[in-house]
Amino acid sequence: MSENKPQSDLFESPRSTWEGCSVLLDINDGDRLVFARLSAGATLKIGNKNCSLQPLLGCPFGSFFRVENGTQGPYLSRYTPSTEGNNVLEKGDGQSTDELRDNRALVDNNKAQSLTGEDINEMRRLGATGDEIVEALIANSATFEKKTVFSQEKYRLKKQKKYAPIVLLRRPFTRSICEAYLKKYPTRIGFLRMDTLSLLLSMANVSANSDVLVVDMVGGLLTGAVAERLGGTGYVCNTYISGSPYPMDIARIFNFGDEICKRIVRSPLTDLFSVQNGLQKPVSQESDSCNMESQSNDRISSPVSMEEVSLASENVISDLIPESTGSPVIKMSKPAKLGEKAPQEIISSWKEHGFSCLIIAAPELDTWSLVKEIFPLMSNSAPFAIYHQYLQPLATCMHSLQLGKMAIGMQISEPWLREYQVLPSRTHPCMQMNAFGGYILSGTKISPN
Repeated sequence: MSENKPQSDLFESPRSTWEGCSVLLDINDGDRLVFARLSAGATLKIGNKNCSLQPLLGCPFGSFFRVENGTQGPYLSRYTPSTEGNNVLEKGDGQSTDELRDNRALVDNNKAQSLTGEDINEMRRLGATGDEIVEALIANSATFEKKTVFSQEKYRLKKQKKYAPIVLLRRPFTRSICEAYLKKYPTRIGFLRMDTLSLLLSMANVSANSDVLVVDMVGGLLTGAVAERLGGTGYVCNTYISGSPYPMDIARIFNFGDEICKRIVRSPLTDLFSVQNGLQKPVSQESDSCNMESQSNDRISSPVSMEEVSLASENVISDLIPESTGSPVIKMSKPAKLGEKAPQEIISSWKEHGFSCLIIAAPELDTWSLVKEIFPLMSNSAPFAIYHQYLQPLATCMHSLQLGKMAIGMQISEPWLREYQVLPSRTHPCMQMNAFGGYILSGTKISPN
Protein backbone atom coordinates (compact mmCIF):
# COMPACT_ATOMS: atom_id res chain seq x y z
CA MET A 1 0.00 0.00 0.00
CA SER A 2 1.17 3.51 -0.67
CA GLU A 3 2.68 5.46 2.18
CA ASN A 4 0.38 8.35 1.42
CA LYS A 5 -2.52 8.96 3.73
CA PRO A 6 -5.52 6.84 2.68
CA GLN A 7 -8.71 8.39 1.44
CA SER A 8 -10.84 9.79 4.21
CA ASP A 9 -14.04 8.23 2.88
CA LEU A 10 -12.83 4.71 3.61
CA PHE A 11 -14.63 3.26 6.62
CA GLU A 12 -12.43 0.18 6.75
CA SER A 13 -8.97 0.84 8.12
CA PRO A 14 -6.10 -0.01 5.77
CA ARG A 15 -3.99 -3.05 6.48
CA SER A 16 -0.68 -1.19 6.25
CA THR A 17 0.78 1.92 7.83
CA TRP A 18 1.08 5.29 6.10
CA GLU A 19 2.76 8.62 6.66
CA GLY A 20 1.27 10.32 9.72
CA CYS A 21 -0.71 7.37 11.09
CA SER A 22 -0.77 6.39 14.75
CA VAL A 23 0.63 3.01 15.78
CA LEU A 24 1.13 1.06 18.98
CA LEU A 25 4.63 -0.38 19.31
CA ASP A 26 4.82 -3.45 21.54
CA ILE A 27 8.43 -3.96 22.60
CA ASN A 28 9.52 -7.37 23.88
CA ASP A 29 6.04 -8.85 24.24
CA GLY A 30 4.49 -6.17 26.42
CA ASP A 31 7.54 -5.09 28.41
CA ARG A 32 7.11 -1.60 26.99
CA LEU A 33 4.20 -0.04 25.09
CA VAL A 34 4.67 3.10 23.00
CA PHE A 35 2.18 5.12 20.95
CA ALA A 36 3.83 6.82 17.99
CA ARG A 37 3.02 8.92 14.94
CA LEU A 38 4.95 7.50 11.98
CA SER A 39 7.03 9.76 9.79
CA ALA A 40 10.36 9.63 8.00
CA GLY A 41 12.05 11.55 10.82
CA ALA A 42 10.49 9.73 13.79
CA THR A 43 12.85 7.84 16.09
CA LEU A 44 12.40 5.50 19.03
CA LYS A 45 14.86 4.73 21.81
CA ILE A 46 15.06 1.00 22.49
CA GLY A 47 17.39 0.27 25.35
CA ASN A 48 20.28 2.65 24.76
CA LYS A 49 19.87 2.82 20.97
CA ASN A 50 17.93 5.33 18.88
CA CYS A 51 16.27 3.70 15.89
CA SER A 52 14.49 5.36 13.00
CA LEU A 53 10.84 4.42 12.47
CA GLN A 54 11.00 4.93 8.72
CA PRO A 55 11.22 1.14 8.03
CA LEU A 56 7.75 0.81 9.59
CA LEU A 57 6.11 2.93 6.87
CA GLY A 58 4.07 0.87 4.42
CA CYS A 59 4.34 -2.32 6.49
CA PRO A 60 1.27 -4.37 7.45
CA PHE A 61 0.00 -4.15 11.00
CA GLY A 62 1.18 -7.18 12.95
CA SER A 63 4.68 -7.11 11.48
CA PHE A 64 7.68 -7.91 13.67
CA PHE A 65 10.90 -5.93 13.70
CA ARG A 66 14.25 -6.51 15.37
CA VAL A 67 17.01 -4.09 16.29
CA GLU A 68 20.11 -4.78 14.21
CA ASN A 69 23.56 -3.18 14.14
CA GLY A 70 24.55 -1.59 10.83
CA THR A 71 27.34 0.56 9.47
CA GLN A 72 25.15 3.64 9.92
CA GLY A 73 24.13 2.61 13.45
CA PRO A 74 21.26 0.56 14.87
CA TYR A 75 18.18 0.12 12.73
CA LEU A 76 14.89 -1.80 12.74
CA SER A 77 14.85 -4.80 10.43
CA ARG A 78 11.69 -6.70 9.62
CA TYR A 79 11.79 -10.42 10.30
CA THR A 80 9.52 -13.44 10.74
CA PRO A 81 9.56 -14.96 14.24
CA SER A 82 10.36 -18.64 14.51
CA THR A 83 7.58 -21.04 15.46
CA GLU A 84 9.98 -23.51 16.99
CA GLY A 85 10.27 -21.68 20.27
CA ASN A 86 8.13 -22.66 23.24
CA ASN A 87 7.80 -26.19 21.85
CA VAL A 88 8.53 -29.11 24.16
CA LEU A 89 9.83 -32.20 22.36
CA GLU A 90 8.01 -35.26 23.57
CA LYS A 91 8.60 -38.96 23.19
CA GLY A 92 6.11 -41.33 21.74
CA ASP A 93 4.84 -42.29 25.18
CA GLY A 94 4.04 -38.63 25.99
CA GLN A 95 6.91 -38.14 28.44
CA SER A 96 9.10 -35.06 28.09
CA THR A 97 12.66 -35.58 26.86
CA ASP A 98 14.06 -33.67 29.85
CA GLU A 99 12.15 -35.68 32.45
CA LEU A 100 15.42 -36.72 34.12
CA ARG A 101 16.81 -33.19 34.34
CA ASP A 102 16.08 -30.56 36.96
CA ASN A 103 17.66 -27.38 38.34
CA ARG A 104 18.45 -28.57 41.85
CA ALA A 105 22.20 -28.73 41.29
CA LEU A 106 22.47 -25.29 39.69
CA VAL A 107 24.07 -22.54 41.79
CA ASP A 108 23.68 -18.90 40.76
CA ASN A 109 27.17 -17.60 41.58
CA ASN A 110 27.80 -15.62 38.35
CA LYS A 111 30.57 -18.03 37.36
CA ALA A 112 28.72 -20.10 34.78
CA GLN A 113 29.20 -17.56 31.94
CA SER A 114 32.70 -17.33 30.53
CA LEU A 115 31.85 -14.60 27.98
CA THR A 116 32.70 -11.19 29.47
CA GLY A 117 31.22 -7.79 28.78
CA GLU A 118 34.32 -6.79 26.85
CA ASP A 119 33.88 -9.81 24.60
CA ILE A 120 30.27 -8.84 23.87
CA ASN A 121 31.25 -5.25 23.08
CA GLU A 122 33.95 -6.52 20.74
CA MET A 123 31.37 -8.69 18.95
CA ARG A 124 29.17 -5.64 18.53
CA ARG A 125 32.04 -3.63 17.09
CA LEU A 126 32.64 -6.41 14.58
CA GLY A 127 29.00 -6.21 13.50
CA ALA A 128 27.59 -9.28 15.23
CA THR A 129 23.80 -9.52 15.23
CA GLY A 130 21.72 -9.94 18.34
CA ASP A 131 21.03 -13.59 17.55
CA GLU A 132 24.74 -14.28 17.20
CA ILE A 133 25.41 -12.72 20.60
CA VAL A 134 22.64 -14.80 22.19
CA GLU A 135 24.00 -18.00 20.66
CA ALA A 136 27.51 -17.10 21.88
CA LEU A 137 26.17 -16.61 25.40
CA ILE A 138 24.46 -19.99 25.27
CA ALA A 139 27.58 -21.71 23.92
CA ASN A 140 29.74 -20.20 26.69
CA SER A 141 27.33 -21.06 29.50
CA ALA A 142 28.53 -23.96 31.64
CA THR A 143 25.06 -24.74 33.00
CA PHE A 144 22.79 -24.27 29.97
CA GLU A 145 22.79 -27.95 28.93
CA LYS A 146 22.00 -29.02 32.51
CA LYS A 147 18.80 -26.96 32.65
CA THR A 148 15.34 -28.20 31.80
CA VAL A 149 13.83 -27.29 28.45
CA PHE A 150 11.60 -24.70 30.08
CA SER A 151 14.58 -23.14 31.86
CA GLN A 152 16.54 -23.06 28.61
CA GLU A 153 13.68 -21.24 26.87
CA LYS A 154 13.46 -18.77 29.74
CA TYR A 155 17.20 -18.11 29.57
CA ARG A 156 17.12 -17.66 25.79
CA LEU A 157 14.15 -15.28 26.00
CA LYS A 158 15.84 -13.18 28.68
CA LYS A 159 19.00 -12.74 26.59
CA GLN A 160 16.99 -12.11 23.44
CA LYS A 161 15.11 -9.23 25.08
CA LYS A 162 18.42 -7.65 26.08
CA TYR A 163 20.55 -8.15 22.97
CA ALA A 164 17.94 -8.61 20.20
CA PRO A 165 14.78 -6.74 21.24
CA ILE A 166 11.66 -7.35 19.18
CA VAL A 167 9.11 -4.69 18.19
CA LEU A 168 5.56 -5.66 17.20
CA LEU A 169 3.68 -3.15 15.05
CA ARG A 170 0.11 -3.11 16.39
CA ARG A 171 -2.96 -1.29 15.12
CA PRO A 172 -4.38 1.18 17.69
CA PHE A 173 -8.00 0.13 18.08
CA THR A 174 -10.30 -0.21 21.08
CA ARG A 175 -8.80 -3.36 22.54
CA SER A 176 -5.13 -2.52 22.08
CA ILE A 177 -5.53 1.05 23.36
CA CYS A 178 -7.56 -0.03 26.38
CA GLU A 179 -5.10 -2.78 27.29
CA ALA A 180 -2.13 -0.45 26.91
CA TYR A 181 -3.59 2.21 29.20
CA LEU A 182 -4.84 -0.32 31.74
CA LYS A 183 -1.40 -1.90 31.96
CA LYS A 184 0.64 1.27 32.37
CA TYR A 185 -1.67 4.01 33.68
CA PRO A 186 -5.10 2.64 34.64
CA THR A 187 -6.21 5.72 36.59
CA ARG A 188 -6.36 7.76 33.38
CA ILE A 189 -9.17 5.54 32.04
CA GLY A 190 -10.86 4.98 35.40
CA PHE A 191 -9.59 1.37 35.63
CA LEU A 192 -11.84 0.51 32.68
CA ARG A 193 -10.98 -3.03 31.60
CA MET A 194 -11.50 -4.32 28.07
CA ASP A 195 -14.25 -6.79 28.94
CA THR A 196 -16.02 -4.07 30.91
CA LEU A 197 -15.83 -1.69 27.98
CA SER A 198 -17.23 -4.36 25.67
CA LEU A 199 -20.08 -4.99 28.08
CA LEU A 200 -20.84 -1.26 28.20
CA LEU A 201 -21.22 -1.10 24.43
CA SER A 202 -23.38 -4.22 24.33
CA MET A 203 -25.70 -3.26 27.19
CA ALA A 204 -26.23 0.18 25.64
CA ASN A 205 -27.04 -1.51 22.30
CA VAL A 206 -24.59 0.64 20.35
CA SER A 207 -25.19 -0.26 16.72
CA ALA A 208 -25.23 1.31 13.26
CA ASN A 209 -27.20 4.54 12.84
CA SER A 210 -27.53 5.06 16.60
CA ASP A 211 -27.38 8.50 18.17
CA VAL A 212 -25.33 7.86 21.31
CA LEU A 213 -25.09 10.34 24.16
CA VAL A 214 -21.81 9.88 26.01
CA VAL A 215 -20.42 11.34 29.22
CA ASP A 216 -16.78 10.42 28.82
CA MET A 217 -14.39 11.27 31.66
CA VAL A 218 -11.93 8.49 30.79
CA GLY A 219 -9.78 10.44 28.36
CA GLY A 220 -11.82 9.82 25.21
CA LEU A 221 -11.48 6.02 25.23
CA LEU A 222 -15.25 5.54 25.51
CA THR A 223 -15.94 8.05 22.73
CA GLY A 224 -13.47 6.36 20.42
CA ALA A 225 -14.88 2.91 21.16
CA VAL A 226 -18.44 4.06 20.35
CA ALA A 227 -17.33 5.79 17.15
CA GLU A 228 -15.42 2.70 16.07
CA ARG A 229 -18.51 0.55 16.50
CA LEU A 230 -20.76 3.04 14.68
CA GLY A 231 -18.40 2.93 11.71
CA GLY A 232 -19.32 6.29 10.25
CA THR A 233 -23.08 6.02 10.81
CA GLY A 234 -25.19 7.82 13.40
CA TYR A 235 -23.64 10.24 15.85
CA VAL A 236 -21.79 10.12 19.15
CA CYS A 237 -22.35 13.28 21.19
CA ASN A 238 -19.83 13.86 23.96
CA THR A 239 -21.59 16.11 26.47
CA TYR A 240 -20.32 17.84 29.59
CA ILE A 241 -21.85 19.71 32.50
CA SER A 242 -20.24 23.13 32.36
CA GLY A 243 -16.96 24.88 31.71
CA SER A 244 -14.37 23.16 29.57
CA PRO A 245 -15.21 19.88 27.82
CA TYR A 246 -13.65 16.67 29.02
CA PRO A 247 -10.44 15.60 27.22
CA MET A 248 -10.83 13.35 24.18
CA ASP A 249 -7.17 12.88 23.36
CA ILE A 250 -7.28 9.08 23.32
CA ALA A 251 -9.94 9.14 20.58
CA ARG A 252 -7.42 10.78 18.27
CA ILE A 253 -5.17 7.70 18.34
CA PHE A 254 -7.76 5.55 16.51
CA ASN A 255 -6.78 6.76 12.99
CA PHE A 256 -10.38 7.68 12.22
CA GLY A 257 -11.12 9.01 8.75
CA ASP A 258 -12.93 12.25 8.06
CA GLU A 259 -16.34 10.59 7.75
CA ILE A 260 -16.11 9.01 11.20
CA CYS A 261 -14.66 12.17 12.75
CA LYS A 262 -17.63 14.17 11.47
CA ARG A 263 -19.87 11.87 13.48
CA ILE A 264 -18.06 12.71 16.74
CA VAL A 265 -19.48 15.98 18.09
CA ARG A 266 -19.53 17.86 21.36
CA SER A 267 -22.23 19.87 23.07
CA PRO A 268 -22.61 21.19 26.61
CA LEU A 269 -25.60 19.90 28.51
CA THR A 270 -27.07 23.41 28.75
CA ASP A 271 -27.28 23.68 24.94
CA LEU A 272 -29.04 20.34 24.63
CA PHE A 273 -31.59 21.39 27.22
CA SER A 274 -32.15 24.83 25.72
CA VAL A 275 -33.34 23.20 22.51
CA GLN A 276 -35.08 20.36 24.32
CA ASN A 277 -37.27 22.85 26.15
CA GLY A 278 -38.24 24.58 22.96
CA LEU A 279 -36.08 27.65 23.51
CA GLN A 280 -34.46 28.11 20.14
CA LYS A 281 -31.32 29.43 21.67
CA PRO A 282 -28.26 29.18 19.43
CA VAL A 283 -25.58 26.80 20.45
CA SER A 284 -23.41 28.53 23.00
CA GLN A 285 -20.44 30.26 21.47
CA GLU A 286 -18.02 29.16 24.11
CA SER A 287 -14.30 29.42 23.92
CA ASP A 288 -12.47 27.24 21.47
CA SER A 289 -11.85 24.77 24.25
CA CYS A 290 -15.06 23.10 23.08
CA ASN A 291 -13.50 22.57 19.70
CA MET A 292 -10.71 20.13 19.14
CA GLU A 293 -9.41 22.46 16.45
CA SER A 294 -8.01 24.66 19.20
CA GLN A 295 -5.80 21.80 20.27
CA SER A 296 -2.81 20.94 18.15
CA ASN A 297 -3.78 18.61 15.34
CA ASP A 298 -0.20 18.35 14.16
CA ARG A 299 0.71 15.53 16.54
CA ILE A 300 -0.77 12.93 18.81
CA SER A 301 -1.89 14.33 22.15
CA SER A 302 -1.67 11.58 24.73
CA PRO A 303 -2.60 12.59 28.25
CA VAL A 304 -0.41 10.59 30.61
CA SER A 305 3.01 8.97 30.72
CA MET A 306 3.65 5.29 30.07
CA GLU A 307 7.37 5.53 29.55
CA GLU A 308 10.15 8.09 29.45
CA VAL A 309 9.86 9.19 25.81
CA SER A 310 8.24 12.50 24.89
CA LEU A 311 7.58 14.57 21.81
CA ALA A 312 10.59 16.46 20.53
CA SER A 313 11.54 18.36 17.45
CA GLU A 314 13.31 15.35 15.94
CA ASN A 315 10.70 12.68 16.57
CA VAL A 316 7.01 12.16 17.05
CA ILE A 317 6.94 9.48 19.69
CA SER A 318 4.21 9.68 22.32
CA ASP A 319 4.31 7.32 25.32
CA LEU A 320 1.06 8.81 26.60
CA ILE A 321 2.88 11.95 27.72
CA PRO A 322 1.06 15.31 27.86
CA GLU A 323 2.10 17.80 25.25
CA SER A 324 4.44 20.55 26.31
CA THR A 325 3.29 23.99 25.29
CA GLY A 326 6.87 24.90 24.44
CA SER A 327 7.60 21.94 22.19
CA PRO A 328 7.74 22.72 18.48
CA VAL A 329 5.01 21.62 16.10
CA ILE A 330 6.10 18.93 13.70
CA LYS A 331 4.97 19.33 10.12
CA MET A 332 3.22 16.25 8.81
CA SER A 333 -0.14 15.19 7.45
CA LYS A 334 -2.72 16.49 9.87
CA PRO A 335 -5.02 13.95 11.51
CA ALA A 336 -8.71 14.33 10.94
CA LYS A 337 -10.46 16.70 13.31
CA LEU A 338 -12.98 15.32 15.74
CA GLY A 339 -15.04 16.76 18.55
CA GLU A 340 -16.50 19.67 16.59
CA LYS A 341 -19.42 21.62 18.00
CA ALA A 342 -22.73 19.89 17.28
CA PRO A 343 -24.62 21.69 14.47
CA GLN A 344 -27.96 23.30 15.29
CA GLU A 345 -29.95 21.09 12.91
CA ILE A 346 -28.60 17.92 14.52
CA ILE A 347 -29.48 19.18 17.99
CA SER A 348 -32.98 19.96 16.72
CA SER A 349 -33.27 16.39 15.46
CA TRP A 350 -32.27 15.11 18.88
CA LYS A 351 -34.96 17.32 20.37
CA GLU A 352 -37.56 15.65 18.19
CA HIS A 353 -36.43 12.05 18.44
CA GLY A 354 -34.17 11.88 21.49
CA PHE A 355 -30.95 9.91 21.79
CA SER A 356 -30.94 6.22 20.98
CA CYS A 357 -28.83 5.22 23.97
CA LEU A 358 -26.77 6.58 26.83
CA ILE A 359 -23.33 5.57 28.13
CA ILE A 360 -21.72 7.18 31.16
CA ALA A 361 -18.19 6.72 32.49
CA ALA A 362 -17.76 9.60 34.92
CA PRO A 363 -16.11 8.38 38.14
CA GLU A 364 -15.58 11.94 39.38
CA LEU A 365 -19.25 12.98 39.26
CA ASP A 366 -22.22 12.01 41.41
CA THR A 367 -23.96 9.34 39.35
CA TRP A 368 -27.57 9.98 40.37
CA SER A 369 -27.34 13.75 39.99
CA LEU A 370 -25.89 13.30 36.50
CA VAL A 371 -28.46 10.71 35.40
CA LYS A 372 -31.34 12.84 36.71
CA GLU A 373 -30.18 15.73 34.51
CA ILE A 374 -29.52 13.69 31.37
CA PHE A 375 -32.47 11.28 31.34
CA PRO A 376 -34.98 13.72 29.76
CA LEU A 377 -32.76 13.83 26.65
CA MET A 378 -33.25 10.11 25.98
CA SER A 379 -35.98 8.64 23.81
CA ASN A 380 -38.45 6.24 25.38
CA SER A 381 -37.26 2.61 25.52
CA ALA A 382 -33.67 3.80 25.10
CA PRO A 383 -31.12 1.53 26.81
CA PHE A 384 -28.45 2.95 29.07
CA ALA A 385 -25.24 1.68 30.66
CA ILE A 386 -23.32 3.40 33.44
CA TYR A 387 -19.83 2.44 34.55
CA HIS A 388 -18.31 3.15 37.94
CA GLN A 389 -15.35 1.78 39.78
CA TYR A 390 -17.38 1.45 43.00
CA LEU A 391 -20.73 -0.18 43.73
CA GLN A 392 -22.41 2.31 46.07
CA PRO A 393 -22.92 5.21 43.58
CA LEU A 394 -24.62 2.82 41.14
CA ALA A 395 -26.77 1.26 43.89
CA THR A 396 -27.96 4.70 44.95
CA CYS A 397 -28.74 5.64 41.35
CA MET A 398 -30.61 2.39 40.75
CA HIS A 399 -32.72 2.88 43.88
CA SER A 400 -33.62 6.44 42.87
CA LEU A 401 -34.59 5.34 39.36
CA GLN A 402 -36.84 2.66 40.82
CA LEU A 403 -38.54 5.12 43.16
CA GLY A 404 -39.11 7.58 40.33
CA LYS A 405 -40.36 4.82 37.98
CA MET A 406 -37.98 6.14 35.33
CA ALA A 407 -36.49 2.84 34.10
CA ILE A 408 -37.14 -0.88 34.01
CA GLY A 409 -35.03 -4.00 33.64
CA MET A 410 -32.24 -2.53 35.74
CA GLN A 411 -29.34 -4.62 36.96
CA ILE A 412 -25.87 -4.07 38.32
CA SER A 413 -23.24 -6.31 36.77
CA GLU A 414 -19.73 -7.04 37.94
CA PRO A 415 -17.63 -8.16 34.95
CA TRP A 416 -15.09 -10.85 35.63
CA LEU A 417 -12.25 -12.01 33.40
CA ARG A 418 -9.61 -14.69 33.83
CA GLU A 419 -6.65 -14.81 31.49
CA TYR A 420 -5.02 -18.11 30.65
CA GLN A 421 -1.50 -18.86 29.53
CA VAL A 422 -1.79 -21.39 26.72
CA LEU A 423 1.53 -22.92 25.65
CA PRO A 424 2.55 -26.43 24.60
CA SER A 425 2.29 -28.84 27.54
CA ARG A 426 1.41 -26.07 30.00
CA THR A 427 -1.94 -24.31 30.25
CA HIS A 428 -2.97 -22.52 33.42
CA PRO A 429 -4.40 -19.19 34.60
CA CYS A 430 -1.95 -16.32 34.53
CA MET A 431 -0.22 -15.92 37.86
CA GLN A 432 -0.69 -12.15 37.83
CA MET A 433 -3.89 -10.69 36.44
CA ASN A 434 -6.42 -7.94 37.04
CA ALA A 435 -9.04 -9.27 39.46
CA PHE A 436 -11.47 -6.34 39.45
CA GLY A 437 -13.33 -4.73 36.56
CA GLY A 438 -15.69 -2.27 38.24
CA TYR A 439 -19.49 -2.30 38.02
CA ILE A 440 -22.10 -1.51 35.34
CA LEU A 441 -25.67 -0.31 35.90
CA SER A 442 -27.85 -1.03 32.88
CA GLY A 443 -31.54 -0.72 32.09
CA THR A 444 -34.16 0.77 29.78
CA LYS A 445 -35.73 4.20 30.11
CA ILE A 446 -39.55 4.35 30.21
CA SER A 447 -41.99 7.16 29.60
CA PRO A 448 -42.91 9.08 32.75
CA ASN A 449 -46.57 9.39 33.74
